[in-house]
Amino acid sequence: MADEQHGGVSAAEWWKQAVVYQIYPRSFKDANGDGLGDIPGVTKQMGYLEALGVDAIWLSPFYPSNLADGGYDVIDYRNVDPRLGTLDDFDEMVRAAHASGIKVIVDIVPNHTSDCHVMFQEALAAGPGSPERDRYIFRPGRGEAGELPPNDWQSSFGGPAWERVADGEWYLHLFAKEQPDLNWKNPEVHEEFKKTLRFWSDRGVDGFRVDVAHALVKDLESRPLDEFPADAVSAPLDTSGSNPLWDRPEVHQIYREWREVFNEYEPPRFAVGEAWVHPDHQYLYASPEELGQVFNFEFAKANWCAADFHRAIEEGLASAERSGSTTTWVMSNHDVVRHASRYGLPQVAARAHHQIATDWVLRDGASYIEDRAVGERRARAAILMELALPGSVYIYQGEELGLFEVADIPWDRLEDPQAVNTSGARQIKGRDGCRVPLPWCAGDLPAPASWNANFGDGATGTFGFADRTEGAPAPAAPHLPQPLWFEDFAVDREEADPASMLALYRGALQLRARELTATGDTGLTMLEDITPEAQADKVVAFGRPAASGGTILCVANFGETAVPVPEGEVLLSSIPLEDGVLPRDATVWVRA
Repeated sequence: MADEQHGGVSAAEWWKQAVVYQIYPRSFKDANGDGLGDIPGVTKQMGYLEALGVDAIWLSPFYPSNLADGGYDVIDYRNVDPRLGTLDDFDEMVRAAHASGIKVIVDIVPNHTSDCHVMFQEALAAGPGSPERDRYIFRPGRGEAGELPPNDWQSSFGGPAWERVADGEWYLHLFAKEQPDLNWKNPEVHEEFKKTLRFWSDRGVDGFRVDVAHALVKDLESRPLDEFPADAVSAPLDTSGSNPLWDRPEVHQIYREWREVFNEYEPPRFAVGEAWVHPDHQYLYASPEELGQVFNFEFAKANWCAADFHRAIEEGLASAERSGSTTTWVMSNHDVVRHASRYGLPQVAARAHHQIATDWVLRDGASYIEDRAVGERRARAAILMELALPGSVYIYQGEELGLFEVADIPWDRLEDPQAVNTSGARQIKGRDGCRVPLPWCAGDLPAPASWNANFGDGATGTFGFADRTEGAPAPAAPHLPQPLWFEDFAVDREEADPASMLALYRGALQLRARELTATGDTGLTMLEDITPEAQADKVVAFGRPAASGGTILCVANFGETAVPVPEGEVLLSSIPLEDGVLPRDATVWVRA
């Protein structure tokens, strides 16, 4: 299915305009009723994913883990967490995906391991100066007895970036203390990950998403550690390559090695990097000699205004051309507030992207008004604009249902280490609000519990058990509580509604595959004069060739007033149109 949809594009280039669906396995579908989503749950819903029309699925980590960071603290890179299934279950899922024409991408976490990984346990046992300890980044402390950390770096999750072990040495962890950073100057680390890439490729995996791809190589030798800037972890990145921790030039040699591994297979394995770097450096990771593609996070950072999206589109296309690849478009993922909520919050400039949404979540959704009607309308307009663009589109599970952020999860139910490790002016509530398990079946939510009237008591939730065997034991509570309003967004309810967000996604994905992707053309013409002069800076408009002839024009209206719909055949619109005009916060596709 996927290769056919890409028309003349070769099998090796299936990813260049693919629609990729991100699955957060623990929150997707629970097949055994223990409160955690699992690999058999993904297999069970393969028909849903095929009907949605995606080309590939990307699975966030499903490896054995103590869940110090939602599975990104990996104990064993070549196994499945027994709570989520077995390797046989994984193999069956891959077979089911391929039978449905869906590729499989898995997450690789190369910056750090779990502190329970066998290599780290060997490092602790072997002691200072040992070859085993050299696989990680250990340093002596400061002070008379080494009782102070090597410097004052703070981790990305709050608290010191150094943790002391029993023999007095300290190890670096840019994230949680349970996630010690690997030493990528050690050849054994290189070989360990090449072995992992081959392990999953041999099991039929089609590609890899590389976590924190810009962090692997560190410069800790060019000066004494306590002379490095104290804010190195959080400092904005420029193009100088001077930060000792992020976006080091040496990291690209690692990905050139990985490319050799990817090219051992036919077709070559695909990779996309998560690299939160300066836009002018994104293209380096996306080179055909390295990963091949990188996330364009400028699109996800954009506020709801035409100027932000214009800039994100133009920078994304320019970076892709520079790298000889295609760009990516993404609005939400497992690390950011869901975009339906972001677009429904006040759209004001802030010091950092998503600052308003982050502050709103910190205060349990009580600080700003979340206008859900506006958020939904804008989310509908945004997906049509996004799907009309050339390149790959990444959809985060639940956005096709129009899910909003669950901002008021009780603090004692949170799982994200950010909520525990930050405080004071740095306090954030974390990312659990976008990781709440999906609602599959309406009517499953129990009566509200006394501890929070917004949530069910979790006896069944809407994790998908309407089809359970009569008389079977009641499933366990979902690992994160589902709010009662999730029932309105349940899959079975939206499948019965032709005006639902799910129906819009399915229709748009089918049209994109048939008319845009099938051409193999990745060009785009921005249209600056398609609307009256007074509205020119309030509209994003562009055109692309259609497979059945003519040009498909995409027009998204961010302005206060309606604009004329271009002449031609209206193929799809985010809301019903009247009187030949496109209202505010709406998008239309027209064949001209």
